Amino acid sequence: MDADVLIVGAGPVGLTLAIDLGHRGISCILVERNDAPSGYPKMERCNPRTMEIFRRLGIAQMVRDAGYPEDWPMDNFLVTSMARPPLLTFPFPTVQAAKARIAATNDGSLPMEPYRIISQYTLEPLLRSVAEQIPCVSVRFGHAFESFDQQPDQVTSRIRTSAGASLSLTARYLVGCDGGASTVRKQLGIRMEGEPELLTMHQALFTSDDLWDKVSVPRGRHYHRVDRDWTFLIVQDSTRHFTLHSVVDEAEQMHQRLREMVGVPITYEMLHIGKWTQRLLLATAYAEQRVFIAGDACHLVIPTGGLGMNTGVGDAIDLSWKLAATLRGWAGPELLASYEIERRHVGRRNVAGSGNGNSGRRVWRDLWRPWIEEDTPQGEAARAHLIEVASIEGQKSSAVVGNELGYRYENSPVICTEPGEPPPHILEYYVPTTWPGARLPHVWVRPGVSVLDQLGDSYTLLRLARDPAAPSALGAAFATIGAPFAVLDVTSDAARAVYGFDYLLVRPDLHVVWRGNALPEAPGELARLVTGHGGKG
Repeated sequence: MDADVLIVGAGPVGLTLAIDLGHRGISCILVERNDAPSGYPKMERCNPRTMEIFRRLGIAQMVRDAGYPEDWPMDNFLVTSMARPPLLTFPFPTVQAAKARIAATNDGSLPMEPYRIISQYTLEPLLRSVAEQIPCVSVRFGHAFESFDQQPDQVTSRIRTSAGASLSLTARYLVGCDGGASTVRKQLGIRMEGEPELLTMHQALFTSDDLWDKVSVPRGRHYHRVDRDWTFLIVQDSTRHFTLHSVVDEAEQMHQRLREMVGVPITYEMLHIGKWTQRLLLATAYAEQRVFIAGDACHLVIPTGGLGMNTGVGDAIDLSWKLAATLRGWAGPELLASYEIERRHVGRRNVAGSGNGNSGRRVWRDLWRPWIEEDTPQGEAARAHLIEVASIEGQKSSAVVGNELGYRYENSPVICTEPGEPPPHILEYYVPTTWPGARLPHVWVRPGVSVLDQLGDSYTLLRLARDPAAPSALGAAFATIGAPFAVLDVTSDAARAVYGFDYLLVRPDLHVVWRGNALPEAPGELARLVTGHGGKG
């Protein structure tokens, strides 16, 4: 074997997968057809769950240090141009304010880490530098994946280097993190279903040192121009780089669109203009035998709400520990099979959530009229109506915290089922729960230290009872299988109030797999179930 796992695609998803596998001691090769990271923004927001994952990987502070200023205003605006007062403001807390609120809150309703604004062209080199420092990870740019042959115990892939050489690499498993046009997915014959062409736009990346000195709008994050062409501007992490999006026929028209958006003369350098299409698509499958897909290769969303890259990072973390467990020899067959069951459900929800956010934006944008900027009674009436509608519909694009933190794995063969009606999935807001399948809510045990920080890479039994019983039988059951098992005593009254049970069993990716007010009556069955060997829930 050249490696345990071959990963195709060195975007944030492939790099996160490589880092997590490397930290688990799994040898992997990461191949990327480009000679270097692209240098252009595709995403710019790591949501709170992704930042929790980065914290567990030990890189959260690196990401924070490299990104957007934490005190920079995050408000969004509706404008006719940036040279005039905004029509409508959507206020959002700065990262600094979000941090303070999280530090002062201990009811499980907030994440351990606030979001982080960081452009993809900043994040990818950072993740690459981390991956390249891990001894069992080989990162190879300028290596284009071409095809694979799958055998019962391995996958052989053909790779072509930028110098024209042809290579054959053999690994136990292959993971395609190679984007929406995934070669891996296409060779598997997996289809993408949904809405393939909603709207085609151009994106212009430019830099300007004097924009903030010239415009009159308040400093913020997103500026949506009221026009018929869906024009909007996003401030990138340097606050001197910007992306402008708009519907135009030719790339060169983006210069004129920029002048209309800003409304006053500025000096700028245009760095890149490209075309992109809004899509809402979900793969019909996520795996076949030893080959898996993750990230944009299996779900494509509209950037609205930031559910693209972040969903892919979730894919990577779910798959990583299951691959490691299988390669270590203690996982049953249902553990790795559960990747598709768990993550495709999340992908479906997030594709729908992205569509919901975009539909709100479409509602108010459809109210544009040619006279909407005129200082006439007709113009004033058109603006007033649009503002009234946008004040409600415009909030849908960012109301996705329920998908970010409240997603729950349903119908998974490796999570213990409970009788009764589970809590509903809610897109717009997060309600903490320990219902099996849910992410364990964050609770501080002391300033700066969360319960989540105290969980390692084992199945962990949280004991919250006043007089906890010894879990020797459960520990022995995991030892028989060879699976890692740990016990964590949590004496925090706040945690007991949030978690609601005396005992919780949490797996390595922080999802609850079982809970109860007494230790399980059949510990062997529970241990076999959650490690993929089957058994009664």
